[in-house]
Amino acid sequence: MSNGLFRRKNIANILAEGGDDAHGSAGGLKRVLTVRDLTFFGIAAILGAGSFSSLGGAVFSGGPGVVILFLITAVACAFTAFCYSEFASRIPVAGSAYTYAYASFGELFAWIIGWALIMEYSIGNIYVAFSWSDYFTSFLSRCGVDMPHWLSTSYKEAQHAVQNGALEGDQFQAWHTAPIVAGLRIIVDLPALVINVLITYLVYKGVKESRNFSNIMVVLKMAVVALVIIVGGYLVFHNGLTFNWSPANDAGVKSFMPNGFSGVMAAVAGVFFAYIGFDAVSVLAEESKNPQRDLPRGMIYSLVICTVVYILLTLVLTGSVNYRNFEGVGDPLAFIFEKQNLNVPWMQLLVAVCAVIAMTSVLLVFQMGQPRIWMSMSRDGLLPKVFQKIHPKYQTPSFSTIVTGIVVGVPILFTDKTFVLDFTSIATLFAFVLVCGGVLLIPRKEKQPGKFNIPYINGKFIFPLIVVGCILVLSFATPKYFGNKVDFSEENAIEKLATMLPAAKMDTIAVVNNISNNLSTENANNAAFVGLLDSMNVKTIAAQKLAVVNKFIAAANTEQSRTLKISTIIFWLLMIGLAIVTFLKNYSLIPLMGVSTCLYLLTGMTKANWLWFGGWLAIGLVFYFLYGYKKSKLAQQN
Repeated sequence: MSNGLFRRKNIANILAEGGDDAHGSAGGLKRVLTVRDLTFFGIAAILGAGSFSSLGGAVFSGGPGVVILFLITAVACAFTAFCYSEFASRIPVAGSAYTYAYASFGELFAWIIGWALIMEYSIGNIYVAFSWSDYFTSFLSRCGVDMPHWLSTSYKEAQHAVQNGALEGDQFQAWHTAPIVAGLRIIVDLPALVINVLITYLVYKGVKESRNFSNIMVVLKMAVVALVIIVGGYLVFHNGLTFNWSPANDAGVKSFMPNGFSGVMAAVAGVFFAYIGFDAVSVLAEESKNPQRDLPRGMIYSLVICTVVYILLTLVLTGSVNYRNFEGVGDPLAFIFEKQNLNVPWMQLLVAVCAVIAMTSVLLVFQMGQPRIWMSMSRDGLLPKVFQKIHPKYQTPSFSTIVTGIVVGVPILFTDKTFVLDFTSIATLFAFVLVCGGVLLIPRKEKQPGKFNIPYINGKFIFPLIVVGCILVLSFATPKYFGNKVDFSEENAIEKLATMLPAAKMDTIAVVNNISNNLSTENANNAAFVGLLDSMNVKTIAAQKLAVVNKFIAAANTEQSRTLKISTIIFWLLMIGLAIVTFLKNYSLIPLMGVSTCLYLLTGMTKANWLWFGGWLAIGLVFYFLYGYKKSKLAQQN
């Protein structure tokens, strides 16, 4: 059975099946995309929900220092882009990481990647649809049109708000004004559902129509983002707000990273979500005029452009407003121009319009990506044949496109943004690790003119030296780094924290336990903790309260700290093992760095992320063993 699980597809066979010769032939996809189109598709996917929505949460966690995380993530994506480009040059067919894994790791890993990519494209599009709805309803409100709250809010968001004791806000209003049918409150995010239907229809109609629509939206989006950077940047310097780039932390110390590097890394899911679209370009291989040359350029150009834009946007945001004020802000680019901040009303309206355009383009690109992956899996026998059906007129994967619309639309009824954000990021990073690792396993090829060739740099000595060097630097610069990672001693954090509160005032153990029972650590914030201390008549001075807050946050996040320790230990063990294998196998340095950086970003994921991801993969494996394992074309050939 093990041989069957890891059976690999020959690259020549993939090209014969996948349409490298299907330039406009009957039954093939229509080849109309140039390097400009591919670059624009990449920008359309990358510059969207990340900059217009999740960037606010990232800034709140990391402060101005989140720029460093953007650089780390961009470097990881750059190495990954080189690896995607190498595969795209060798295997210019639809399927993206799924097809690449089939050629390098084998069928089981190919299925796992294909299943994980459903989370990246389909589940990720749910987050984008919710964000699009937020901006769209905000835009309507500024135009004097107010939608009922129960028609513009997800059921789960409203339910969570009420359960957490909210006494005002859109979610509170949605819960208490919603009509009740058969005992069930009718709360649905109607704009999110409608935009999903419209985008599905557009993708169904054809890639040429989608290309033209996307290119127009990208031009408009880039123009407005440039205006935000210019206007916001000018006002930061003109109003003397540069002090916001070194805000004071709870201890009163001014720093570019007020919450430390751990605070920066806490934003990894939000920051990485901003980048996950760049690999969507690779699924358009069969619709590219010259995929071996244009796909790599499209991915790399779009990645570089968007990284520069994200860094500039982050600096403008953190310069305009103190990073703490971005807590819970879902429209950060519009937020900085509100009356209490930079006070530029016309920019508020313009950004709202731009956000609707930006996230429409992201929805479009993601909605195009998923059907083509299912089409590739169907070609291999891992899914029923109907998934590879090409529309005779529009030359698009029609059935797969409709199923994608359903997969995105139905969960909109019972999920929310918070859940899908982390769920999507971990799946994408996992796929990136396997793509970079796959390049290490396929034989090197001779350079061919007109095709992308990943530069070969022998990592035999360089990579082990990098690993050893990092370990030595961490050991001497932060002597307790590795000691803390292996320290799992069980301390009574509650009792330790209680000693910080004045015992004469009240039972301090009861105070801390009360805080622990009444606040979710995932949504912990200083104001909420201080408020609870006040409500329980803990008469400490502000500095003492903040000290209590910081200590409790550390204690309350013991579970996440344990997860981070385990993840970091596994990371370094993998690095040491990879360094040894590299010394023996002479692996190429660029894909090695791609594997390393993506694995490092995975260490920032929470225990809940890993549990949900593991559950999702388990469901996928059940489908594989019930259908794909026996129906696979490779199984039929044996």
